[in-house]
Amino acid sequence: MKGRGIVIRQPTVVATDKYSGQIIAIGNSAKEMHGRTPENIETTWPLKDGVIADFTATKKMLRYFVEKACQNYLFNKPRIVIGVPLGVTEVEESAVEEAALEAGAREVFLIEEPMAAAIGAGLKISEASGSMIVDIGGGTTEIAVISMGGIIASRSIRVAGDEITESIIEYIKREYNVLIGKITAENIKHKIGTAYPSMTIEEMDIKGRSLQNGLPEIITISSAQIEGAMKDVLLQIIGAIKQTLEITPTELASDLMLNGITICGGTALIKNIDRLIAMETGLPVNIAKNPTECVVTGASKVLEDIHGLKKLLKSSKQGR
Repeated sequence: MKGRGIVIRQPTVVATDKYSGQIIAIGNSAKEMHGRTPENIETTWPLKDGVIADFTATKKMLRYFVEKACQNYLFNKPRIVIGVPLGVTEVEESAVEEAALEAGAREVFLIEEPMAAAIGAGLKISEASGSMIVDIGGGTTEIAVISMGGIIASRSIRVAGDEITESIIEYIKREYNVLIGKITAENIKHKIGTAYPSMTIEEMDIKGRSLQNGLPEIITISSAQIEGAMKDVLLQIIGAIKQTLEITPTELASDLMLNGITICGGTALIKNIDRLIAMETGLPVNIAKNPTECVVTGASKVLEDIHGLKKLLKSSKQGR
């Protein structure tokens, strides 16, 4: 919110009663319930791969966040900017707009996430010089080369942090015959995950359920193992970066030798991911300051100067 910055930072998780359809919890409280609820309550992520998977849950979740953020502005409907992945379909785009309008927005603007990320990362997007942003979020990886306020070359793949988490779950199931949950796998990724071999091997004890006898089990895993578990997914992301570089005009490609690649998103926090991308592409790689906040910071800057930066928006829609 203008003048206050980020007022809510919560995961897009919803806990629902399967039988009545009633929403029990949203955000942090719903995430804390994951894997700990009785049979009638399930926790779900209503956004998948950066788009809406469950319209009803998304609408209720957005309304909850809007009301929580705008407690003192209940009679003044907010204007909302939402980041969407590159290449979303018209149907997906309309679903996002409708969900936000039904959640209480007076006006909804959509911006492509790599453009918002580039603005939030402080890249000089208006200059006649190429800048590359790689936003590795939860559901998608968004890659764009930007010059003179426009996206010149881009690639969007639905492979990102969630797939890395899943690869850790699958590795532990395959190697140890132990099942762990999504939250545990995310903790492993953040605490000892490394994208490139490190001089120091870290270890971590984790709890799971044996698939042999169904009993709780504690195993010890190392950062070297997690590097191996994540490698295939990270190479898919790097492959998409290389494909984007291949279609980048020569003049802008030469700019990237100087300006390098800027990475952001939650996955940018994985240790040594900048080293791996630099080694594979031969370009300098920078991790944006506050990488998890780049998209929301960029969206907020657009919101504060909606008329001056309107040309950067993908679409807009007003409420009735």
